[in-house]
Amino acid sequence: MGSSVSKVPAQVSGTLNTTSESESLNEKAFVRPQSSTSLTAGSPPLATDGSISLSNVDTWESAAAADPKIQLARTILAHNNIKSSLTSRPAGVAIPHVFNHEVEFKTGPVTNQKSSGRCWLFATTNVIRHEVMKKLKLKEFQLSQSYLFFWDKLNKSNYYLELAIENADLPVDDRLVNFLAKDLISDGGQWDMAVNLLETYGLVPQPIYPESFHSSASSPINTLLKMKLREHALTLRTLSSSLKADHNVSQELAISTLRAKKEELMQEVYTIMSATLGVPPKPNAAFTWEYYTEDGKYAKWEGTPLEFYKAFTAKFSPAESFSLINDPRNDYGKLFTVDKLGNIWGGRPVLYVNTAIDDLKQAIVRSIKAGQPVFFGCDVGQFSDSSKDIGIMDTDYFEYEQAFNITLGLTKAERLQTNESAMTHAMVISGVHVDEKTGRPVRFKVENSWGEDSGVKGFNVMSDKWFNQFVFQVVVHKSFATKEHVKIFESGEKVVLPAWDPMGALA
Repeated sequence: MGSSVSKVPAQVSGTLNTTSESESLNEKAFVRPQSSTSLTAGSPPLATDGSISLSNVDTWESAAAADPKIQLARTILAHNNIKSSLTSRPAGVAIPHVFNHEVEFKTGPVTNQKSSGRCWLFATTNVIRHEVMKKLKLKEFQLSQSYLFFWDKLNKSNYYLELAIENADLPVDDRLVNFLAKDLISDGGQWDMAVNLLETYGLVPQPIYPESFHSSASSPINTLLKMKLREHALTLRTLSSSLKADHNVSQELAISTLRAKKEELMQEVYTIMSATLGVPPKPNAAFTWEYYTEDGKYAKWEGTPLEFYKAFTAKFSPAESFSLINDPRNDYGKLFTVDKLGNIWGGRPVLYVNTAIDDLKQAIVRSIKAGQPVFFGCDVGQFSDSSKDIGIMDTDYFEYEQAFNITLGLTKAERLQTNESAMTHAMVISGVHVDEKTGRPVRFKVENSWGEDSGVKGFNVMSDKWFNQFVFQVVVHKSFATKEHVKIFESGEKVVLPAWDPMGALA
């Protein structure tokens, strides 16, 4: 697809950014041809006022009508979905669901986030449950995604109101204030936000805090909570203005008064959440979980959510893992964060070590060979088919260019710059197929959280080309990362991206 890529590195965001060999080769599929038009400078438009004239339509129709391929496309695609009609059989055959390196221990069941945006919590718990199931010899097991969901939503509500206090002096139509009010308590999240929840609240098995209607279908409570929180933010802004007008009130007293009011307002948030999701266990309150082992024997575990978390994450602690990202807009070898992004106020910030795409792949290979599944973030809707028994993520799988006589030319950096792409989904990589001659990954086994009817019994296969274009993040334990990447992560010397940067997208 497309023409060959230039050997000259692109100038992106004011900095010269070089790419690895595989990045250069794989951008090949998405690079615009040098000339996409036969017009020369100064050629007059058919519509001089900038509108679409009937002359324009006649010209376009003449070109389309003269192309037999377009005529065939019109015959077929007026009656069929372009995604199902334009799939490439050879591409599907070339990417089997077979891998020469997989995490040996298999978990189950396939999880299902249903009508919610909790993929990051499912990916997190799907990674952690490997160790739980191995230690306790379980056949099937799920951690409570709803438990983390409750504490995340409650803390995001508090986080938003704290930001309302912090930015109370800015106009209500300021870009930052407006942006923060758009999707203030998204179901989505990032790895460091999951670590905040785990370290503060721990974990419980799903039977201890099971699914509710609104954990599986979150839209109704999100709508109600957002309505109340926006109202609460305006209440805090009004109070802040009154306190600042009173010259007898110190800044310290003003903040104290605002936070006391915020806690009063948060009572309503807690009431809505506890009624719709259920009252969760406290992180330091003991519970008893009774279960059967894989051979049918009765067993039980007793302790607190925090103790449960610590008991099963000692080998690969989430707190000792961090995100490698591939963001070709920005310099590699640097630490990045996103302004105003988080869930627990005062908690661990969202941090990314930006590096070449091959570094993400090699971190995955090391992890899989050591038996550790990998959390990753990607743009799942691009060139992927999660239909039952298909489960393919491959840039060659859809033949849009051939059918419409077009070239899809955006690079990875350009897709980020133009809002065409971002991290939209988190999943787990549990296998990789490595070329025996080159030692390079060819395809990856992906565990999704859309139920058994998605892909091949809940799993997808992802091509190396797709990885290059649409994978942005891989979470790696420090023991599987390079010393250089660990040093960058631990340095704390970070570049702060604006709140609306695409790297702030919540998977």
